[in-house]
Amino acid sequence: MDWNVVAQYLPLFEKAAWLTLRLGLAGIALAIVIGLVCALVQYYKVPVLRRVVGFYIQLSRNTPLLVQLFFIYYGLPKVGIRTDAAVCGIAGLAFLGGSYMAEAFRSGLESIEPIQTESAYSLGMDRMQTMRYVILPQALRIAVAPTVGFSVQVVKGTAVTSIIGFTELTKTGGMLANATFEPFMVYGLVALGYFLLCYPLSLSARYLERRLHASA
Repeated sequence: MDWNVVAQYLPLFEKAAWLTLRLGLAGIALAIVIGLVCALVQYYKVPVLRRVVGFYIQLSRNTPLLVQLFFIYYGLPKVGIRTDAAVCGIAGLAFLGGSYMAEAFRSGLESIEPIQTESAYSLGMDRMQTMRYVILPQALRIAVAPTVGFSVQVVKGTAVTSIIGFTELTKTGGMLANATFEPFMVYGLVALGYFLLCYPLSLSARYLERRLHASA
C-alpha cells in the first residue's frame, strides 16, 4: 500500500464521511418522526389512515431502497417537484427507515398493559395526557434500543444514494479507485469510514439496552 497516496486522498474521504454522516442523521431523524406518527395511527386504529399506514409499511419493507430512490429521484420531477440528490437521498432513507421505526414504536406502545391506561383515566387524565405521561415514556424506553440499532442500517444505506449522484463515501471511493487503480486500498478506506460511523451507534444501542434493562 502506498501511504503517500493514502495521505493525498484522505481529505476527500474526510469530506465524504461528513457528508455521509449528515445524510444519515437527517434520514434517521425524519424516519423517527414518520415512524412515531405511523405507530400512533396504528395504536389508535384510525380508520382510513390505518390502512394507508399499513400499505406504506408493506410497500417500504418489501421493495429495495435502490428502487425507492429511483422513483423519488426520477418520479418527483414528473409531477413538477425538482430537488437535488441530497434531498432525494434523505427522503429515500426516511421512507425506508420510517416503516421499521413504525414497527418498533408500535411494538413498544402495544406492550404497555391496558390497566395502566385505565388507571390513568381513573385519575382524570384525558387521552392525550395518558399518552404523553404514561404510555409514551414507557413505549419509547422499550423501543429505543431497536431504533438505535436500525439507525446503523440507515447510515449504511447511504451507500445506495451514490446511484443518484450523491457524492458520499462509496461514490468518492469509486471515483478514486478509477483514478488511482488501487481498488483494494480505496475500498478498504471506504469500509473503515463506514465502520467509524456505524460502530458508535452500535455501541450506543448496546449501552442503552443494558442500562434500560438494569433500571427496569
